[in-house]
Amino acid sequence: MIIVNLDVMMAKRKMSLNELSERVNITVSNLSILKNNKARAVRLSTLNAICKALNCNVGDILDYVEGEDEENE
Repeated sequence: MIIVNLDVMMAKRKMSLNELSERVNITVSNLSILKNNKARAVRLSTLNAICKALNCNVGDILDYVEGEDEENE
């Protein structure tokens, strides 16, 4: 299962959801869905913009946890 650690990177960069939303040009509600691990898909261009805004790598935001089952959330 892919885990989204967007909230961790935002905290490390001391950036609010509203600020990231403005920098990336994505709605707060869509970022919130991603941040709360509810997104089913994410565009590479979106990941690129988030990484640029947070000055991080994709691996800082996304993590793979083997054996976790999405349906057990």
